Amino acid sequence: MFIKTIKVKKPTFAVIGAVLAALALLAVIIVTVVRISSPAVYEMKSEAQRQAFLKEMGWEVSDEYDECKAVTIPKEFNEVYEKYNKLQKQQGFDLEDYKGKTAEVYTYSVKNYGNKKQEVRANLIVCEGQLVGGDVCSAELDGFMQGLRKK
Repeated sequence: MFIKTIKVKKPTFAVIGAVLAALALLAVIIVTVVRISSPAVYEMKSEAQRQAFLKEMGWEVSDEYDECKAVTIPKEFNEVYEKYNKLQKQQGFDLEDYKGKTAEVYTYSVKNYGNKKQEVRANLIVCEGQLVGGDVCSAELDGFMQGLRKK
């Protein structure tokens, strides 16, 4: 049996240490970027989860949803859906991923919108127990629509 030893000088250890430190830093940066760029996943399997989310967004809503209806997200978007999906993309959602799927839309009465003259609603679009989109709006003639986070 032969044993071969290699003598490594101190500067080589420094280079190896620097390379390992750089690789560790690169790994931390990659993990951070992936977390920031990944959309948040919100579980919406219960009323408590939906209520907590709306509160996190800054809204005071009815104790329970006013309406829940099943909708099928169209396989082909018309101009209205394209505009609506633009709003969803601004919030980190994308309905394109759910084309052709059935989702539930939970509608809540908003109690703390600034203009009390309008009836304001919060809509949460839930597919397979996860939030995939939503809006806060008024159905009045001169109504509005905005993202879920209170401005």
